[in-house]
Amino acid sequence: MCIKDIFHIEKPADKRLLGTEWITLAYTLFTAILIVIFWSGMNQPWRLLTARLCIVVAIAVAYGLYRAVPCRFTRFLRHIFPLALLGFWYPDTYEFCRLFPNLDHLFAQADQWIFGYQPALEFCRAMPQMIWSELFNMGYFSYYLFIVLGVIAPLVWKPRETDRTAFLILAGFFFYYLIYLFLPVAGPQFYFPAIPAADLAAGTFPAVGDYFRTHTELAASADAEGLFKELVEFMQKSGERPTAAFPSSHVGMSTFLMVLIWRVKRVAAVVCLPFYVLLCAATVYIQAHYFVDVVGGFVTAFVFLFMAQALYDFIKKHNIIVS
Repeated sequence: MCIKDIFHIEKPADKRLLGTEWITLAYTLFTAILIVIFWSGMNQPWRLLTARLCIVVAIAVAYGLYRAVPCRFTRFLRHIFPLALLGFWYPDTYEFCRLFPNLDHLFAQADQWIFGYQPALEFCRAMPQMIWSELFNMGYFSYYLFIVLGVIAPLVWKPRETDRTAFLILAGFFFYYLIYLFLPVAGPQFYFPAIPAADLAAGTFPAVGDYFRTHTELAASADAEGLFKELVEFMQKSGERPTAAFPSSHVGMSTFLMVLIWRVKRVAAVVCLPFYVLLCAATVYIQAHYFVDVVGGFVTAFVFLFMAQALYDFIKKHNIIVS
């Protein structure tokens, strides 16, 4: 595909929504309804509703731009905006799950029962050197590159798969976010600092109730420093909230994306494999997740990929979205 093909005017312009727009609007409407239902307990519900209205308007603007200049470039921009909103939707789940009693104690107890200790504590203690810290943080940071590659790969190697792949990726994220709305698990980096040190040392994990309704403090950093550690900490400080720990979307979506990349370009998937392994291990190493979160993320990746494919085939079959 050459540059002129990207800007080649498509006649006639397809008037239907893209799959990414369709599912984004569906999720936007669903969460807007939840805001109304939980209105009295929400933090600044009008702000949350206004943000959703802006999203709808922005999708309409992107749609109007495509109708004015119908080409692959403006069509791709229509995909990029819903995907770019992932940075908004992820911390947004906190606004809902903070309404429910925290459940971290159950997941910490599960890890304790399996191992007799907390992997999220012992992993980084066993390998505290900078070289390991940087390797695992590099792996964790590569998550964002996985998302970019997952979107770009079909555009480069299989342009006809771009619409489908973009929809599958976004649907996968939304399936995880639907869980996070109602499952208040913050992860070790939030939960461990919230309980007494003596309890943590003794392998006792008390319930903290609504503690995270007003507390969003991350665990203090370990001594090792480095470029990738700083990048990961910057990303976490920018968008991390005490939410979305189980199942691990980092593990789940990276697994999900590995499958999609393999389908498009197997060489690219092989190159990504070492980063994928480091990423999965890093979720526990940096205390973002319990081990059971990793298992949950891996298993749900295949379930959600099947569901996303089935949903795409259904709405395409009924002529709801652009073919």
